[in-house]
Amino acid sequence: MHSKKKNLIVANTRRNLLTNSLVLVVPRNSRLGLTGFRQLTDPRVEKISIGEPRSVPAGQYAEEVFRYLDLWDVLQPKFVFGNSVRNVLGTVESGNADAGVIYRTDAKISDRVTQVATAPSNMHSPIVYPMAVVATSRHQSAARAYAQFLSSSPAQAIFRKYGFGLTS
Repeated sequence: MHSKKKNLIVANTRRNLLTNSLVLVVPRNSRLGLTGFRQLTDPRVEKISIGEPRSVPAGQYAEEVFRYLDLWDVLQPKFVFGNSVRNVLGTVESGNADAGVIYRTDAKISDRVTQVATAPSNMHSPIVYPMAVVATSRHQSAARAYAQFLSSSPAQAIFRKYGFGLTS
């Protein structure tokens, strides 16, 4: 809680608002029949797109999943690293990768990929999106009202529609 110690956020306004999941996707026309992460060892799977783990959070989570499954070393020669989740998605959409690991929310926006598996949340660090009111805001009451709206049923229904999980 670095920002809390420096009084950058208003006390008691920080909370985790949303969660996301890590999913395995394949091109819509894939004929490989993949249904899980372990099947990526199949020799027919030649390229797996993931985010660059040192700079892309989704890539860090993907690495955690593959290490959890003890597949990181065996799959490394197949990895094609993207510089963003959208780059990974595009690589799978175009068929330049046989599979990719992205957020559920990104998989939902594309009709050119099929989600074939979801990584159980115990296989990676929590994927959460926090919110807080910034202490230097000149519009703290509006910020508090907006934060309250983001927790409302109408806002949560929209978040769910786009694939986010809710923390409360």
